[in-house]
Amino acid sequence: MKFGTYLKTHQPLLYQTFSNALLTGRTPHSVLIEGEVGTPLKETALYLAKSYLCDHPEPLACEECTTCVRVFAEEYPDLVVFDGEESSIKKGDVESVVTFFQQTPLEKKGIMIYVLHLAENMTQEAANALLKFLEEPAPHAYAILTTQNKEKLLPTIVSRCETLRLFLLPREQAYQDALSLQVKEEDAELLSFVINDGPTISRKAQDASYQKAKEAFLTTVDALGEGPKRLRFVMQKDVVKLLSDKPAIRFYFDFMALAYKEFIGLRRGEAPLLPHYAKMFAEVEPNINHPEASLLSLMTLRREAETPINASLLLTHLSSVLTKEIPHGRE
Repeated sequence: MKFGTYLKTHQPLLYQTFSNALLTGRTPHSVLIEGEVGTPLKETALYLAKSYLCDHPEPLACEECTTCVRVFAEEYPDLVVFDGEESSIKKGDVESVVTFFQQTPLEKKGIMIYVLHLAENMTQEAANALLKFLEEPAPHAYAILTTQNKEKLLPTIVSRCETLRLFLLPREQAYQDALSLQVKEEDAELLSFVINDGPTISRKAQDASYQKAKEAFLTTVDALGEGPKRLRFVMQKDVVKLLSDKPAIRFYFDFMALAYKEFIGLRRGEAPLLPHYAKMFAEVEPNINHPEASLLSLMTLRREAETPINASLLLTHLSSVLTKEIPHGRE
């Protein structure tokens, strides 16, 4: 499934709005894409960037021409992408965009685009610098911002952008879309709880960060059934090595939270959230003492994972929390 097909099928308002803008030649110079956690914000931003630049628009991006491929790979010379999911966007980042856009476009299309993914993660100084740039856009410059929390953006930035919204799909729909793209059931189950569209699930399922997080998750759950000493050993020896980047850490904490929701559900007699992993959870659940308390701690640590905190310290804290909750494990 092409990403454009996903938008046309599941986000028709956004798809039609931007199609009409391209057809009428009234494309906005500043777009803000708003969506909840899990919606494909960055993927949509890059798709709109492709649509500005595509060699064979229909009227949106064909996704197959050389330009579309280069944009998706972030290798197009007149495109700048800052990812606020990886680190905060600083004043120097915005100033480098301003300097870049004062230059002549390198490509014959004469269009330059910058993408600020999760723009709410800008520093105050960066936001003020961006506002000035938005107030006086160059004729060839286009801005695409994304956000999961529009309220954290300066109102004056929001007012200078045309806002487009991504809506959450039913989780089952994202899961089925992923299966139709030949994603393994075990991966589709996990990823459809944290990613809300089939094409992105398909791509992330091949990502090294996801694979390492999945291995760390399965290793941790297995160790939960073998007692505190084994858990501490596994966390310090194996899990820390696997979680070497922020995307892997995010996936890991999200999956561990799902595990503890499953433990709680088992005690309540509820249907499993992750049927593929149901046997594993059922074997470990009797060894879990207070799943509600651990889930709360996991959610707190998940938020801390967005800060510059050292991953090893974060996982040491998690190990301490979880070992307190399995006092009856085999030693």
